[in-house]
Amino acid sequence: MTADTTDSMELVRLATTGSVDDGKSTLIGRLLLDTKQIFADQLEAIEEASRQRGTDYVDLALLTDGLRAEREQGITIDVAYRYFATPKRSFILADTPGHIQYTRNMVTGASTADVALILIDVRNGVIEQTRRHSFIASLLEVPHLVVCVNKMDLVDYDQAAYDAVVDDFRDFAARLNIHDLRFVPVSALRGDNVVDQSDHMPWYQGPPVLRLLEEIHIASDRNLIDVRFPVQYVIRPHRMDHQDYRGYAGQVASGVLKVGDEVVVLPSGYESRIAAIDTYDGPISEAAPPMSVTIRLEDDLDVSRGDMLARPNNMPHNGQDLDVMVCWMSDERGLHERDKLAIKHTTNWGRVMVKDFHYRLDINTLHRDEDATGLALNEIGRMRLRATRPILFDEYRRNRATGSFILVDESTNDTVGAGMVLGPAT
Repeated sequence: MTADTTDSMELVRLATTGSVDDGKSTLIGRLLLDTKQIFADQLEAIEEASRQRGTDYVDLALLTDGLRAEREQGITIDVAYRYFATPKRSFILADTPGHIQYTRNMVTGASTADVALILIDVRNGVIEQTRRHSFIASLLEVPHLVVCVNKMDLVDYDQAAYDAVVDDFRDFAARLNIHDLRFVPVSALRGDNVVDQSDHMPWYQGPPVLRLLEEIHIASDRNLIDVRFPVQYVIRPHRMDHQDYRGYAGQVASGVLKVGDEVVVLPSGYESRIAAIDTYDGPISEAAPPMSVTIRLEDDLDVSRGDMLARPNNMPHNGQDLDVMVCWMSDERGLHERDKLAIKHTTNWGRVMVKDFHYRLDINTLHRDEDATGLALNEIGRMRLRATRPILFDEYRRNRATGSFILVDESTNDTVGAGMVLGPAT
């Protein structure tokens, strides 16, 4: 496969989720092994490590459990990212932790995913952490969920055991906002239905996991209608031969930008046209998400970091009051009404205050506790934020890039929350 071919392939972002010991890391290891993405010395090192741990099989989870603490405890703590490619697609895979203590890391890994792989141990069925991760994936608007009912080899590949898990999960998922839901019976350890079709489960007529990932249609998941270009950096070269160059660098959040298009600079409201779109490899005629480009305008306008380019007749909301859902990530402090925090939204920083706390959501029952007064670690709630100055935003369900944000404790500079904008607060 040539470099040009690899660069032009569609990139799919995956996240594995599920409870501890459901086999997430093993599934990734099996994908990497069976698609021949592992070097011989890596495999030898894993085989030796498996022997030292006293297992009679190659522990493929060691491919992603890179921290010493993870290997010693046999759990995933951090988010491990791995890249692999097939002749059809390239993938970035985030192995997220299953332990409840590290749910915040799962939120991080799933926040940019196109597909969430939800692992379920067929012997245990749908448990609390399965429901928690599934709800978070739906809340994050992950477009596609693939439920891998794992460890089928431990129940002799019994179809009835698989069907019981599928029925249970469908009952729970009916209350969630899930756009595309698939099920696959697998044995990550033995390789059944991961890359190749299993001979042990002739009753399953669907594709194995890898073929499913190669065929899921993700192009339509990206918002190509609403042009949003948050300015990351203003480029002004200090060279005599480039004195007239002024470009605005950033990543296309949504929509399609073309040379000659009319754009409006927000929040100033000044209008201009795109004179050129530059990349590292040279000028191009149009750009779409998630490309990183530099935009040059026909007019010399005052544009700075944190500003946004949009269409004159299609602009984001511009306001100080936001109706939001927040996933709280701090074990050092909670979140309560009147709390003040820093907010990072697209390329912009600001300050917000929790104006009104509406309710805390019970992830297991989806019950809204309207008597709750705040959030603790890993809890999710709905509230109204008041910003010190207007923010340019869209509803998260419409635009994940401009509808998401993080909250930062100004005293410690720690990221303490991640949020989704439901809309303007009234």
